[in-house]
Amino acid sequence: MAKIRFVIVKNTFVDVFITRPDTIFGATYLVLAPENELSIKLTTKENKSLVNDYITKSSQKSDLERQENVKDKTGVFTGSYAVNPISKEKIPIWIADYVLSGYGTGAVMAVPGHDERDYEFAIKYKLPIKVVITSNDNKTNNNLYSGEGILINSDEFDNLESSIAKTKIIDALVEKGFGKSKINFRIRDWGISRQRYWGCPIPVFYHEDGSVHPVPEKDLPVELPDDVDLDSEGNPLASHPTWKYIKCPYTGKNAVRETDTFDTFFESSWYYLRFLTPELRERIFDKKFESWLPVDQYIGGIEHAILHLLYARFFHKLLRDLGIIKSSEPFKALLSQGMVLKDGSKMSKSKGNIVDPKDIVTKYGADTLRLFIMFAAPPDNNLEWSDTAIEGSYKFIKRLWVLSKKIIEDKDNKSNTATNIHSQSLELKLNKTIEKVTNDIFNRKSFNTAIASIMELFNELNKYEQSKNRNILLCRQSLESILKMLSPIAPHVTQYLWKELGYEKLILDEKWPTARTDELKETKKEIIIQINGKLRGRVIIKLGISESEIKSIIENDKKIYKYIENHEIKKIIYIKDKLINYVLD
Repeated sequence: MAKIRFVIVKNTFVDVFITRPDTIFGATYLVLAPENELSIKLTTKENKSLVNDYITKSSQKSDLERQENVKDKTGVFTGSYAVNPISKEKIPIWIADYVLSGYGTGAVMAVPGHDERDYEFAIKYKLPIKVVITSNDNKTNNNLYSGEGILINSDEFDNLESSIAKTKIIDALVEKGFGKSKINFRIRDWGISRQRYWGCPIPVFYHEDGSVHPVPEKDLPVELPDDVDLDSEGNPLASHPTWKYIKCPYTGKNAVRETDTFDTFFESSWYYLRFLTPELRERIFDKKFESWLPVDQYIGGIEHAILHLLYARFFHKLLRDLGIIKSSEPFKALLSQGMVLKDGSKMSKSKGNIVDPKDIVTKYGADTLRLFIMFAAPPDNNLEWSDTAIEGSYKFIKRLWVLSKKIIEDKDNKSNTATNIHSQSLELKLNKTIEKVTNDIFNRKSFNTAIASIMELFNELNKYEQSKNRNILLCRQSLESILKMLSPIAPHVTQYLWKELGYEKLILDEKWPTARTDELKETKKEIIIQINGKLRGRVIIKLGISESEIKSIIENDKKIYKYIENHEIKKIIYIKDKLINYVLD
């Protein structure tokens, strides 16, 4: 992280914390929290009334309300400008309530080309969007790319990788006196209690004098009552007529139980340990499972990444200090999944825009829903709900079902099993797909691209299966690999079809398909033969052979050469390994 200073006028400046100094050339505006003391100070006379009204309205919202609305961000222009300390460009200063004064400096450097929140704000208020990072595969989405990559439009830092550019840009800022590296901690007191029935009872009670006492270990766990009135106002435990009133186990005095329950974040912050030994009663954790720690992959929504992960790390380090476990971190890797949006807003009951998964499962099946969610967007991006797209996922599963049934019923057919150019193409596609899907799922955690690759293989298999010279064994092999690769995503339909193929073992227990390296390299290819632009035939060649060798093959092919003989060849157009066209008189 770096702390960077943007100068407004002499002796007036805005400091911001940034985690992506490599994007500083893409900063096209600054945003201040309404409570920031600079918000009023930097507002010009012409904008004073608008800014005052905006600050008043913002003060009536909670922090949660200000950050909850994903798409409809609001803001107002101060009329002032700051100078980008490294590009020297003047950029406008805005006030927006999605920036909170309690975080960092209460100011944000907005980079709409590489941050979704800034991007939405810039689109709404027609602010400049400048792309300064390009992905390694040169693919960006509507001028928005939030990952790391290669710098562009960044002056002397062009063509540097993000990881290198971050350090060099910070060094340049330090040298110019406009920045420094900084570790910034943002943590608030953790309120662990909730006024509700569900949750773990907090094992303490109170004497009439207000003193608090722990429940004796022999009386644990404290169990919730079954006869609560869930329709009553407020906390049903607090209004229970008998459960909360007890005698103190130490003194025999009248006492009252704590009626708050633990927040579910608190309860679930160490469940990964209990999953290993759920029946263990004598202690929290059985040390024979120490080698299973830490957990390989943590996946959760953004609120989990901020809160639950933090609490889990707290618990883990506490248990380490108590000698219950040895490792210092609970998880090896984090994947923060995006939110599901509908009509541009986060799905929530309060907004009335939720889609009941029961309705989707009833109409399309659970596999369709799973396939759609994983295919619609990368796991770390937001997902826009689409009724049309879920229909597409359903149609793909139906097509998979139909093709599988055809291949299964074809098992005793005496169709050709010989290898030909078409089967070589399918084998190449099969092995390349296995290699790519394996990398996408297990290394990149990119499930949408994995599914896209499986669909491409399916389409090629579907086309190949319809040919007269199909190799039945290859069809079956390709289908089995498709089912295995889809099984974590669509477990129900793939398991059913796996059993139809004659296997007793669960498909999820089968070995993951492995790409054959000897099949990953294409050695032969079919090229098109044209005469005056018209298709007259196809020939199979070894990749890389010369044009003269191809001409020789054509001259020895009577079916093709009959169109050429007795004609003057004016020109030959050759596209290597793809096409040859004879232009005749």
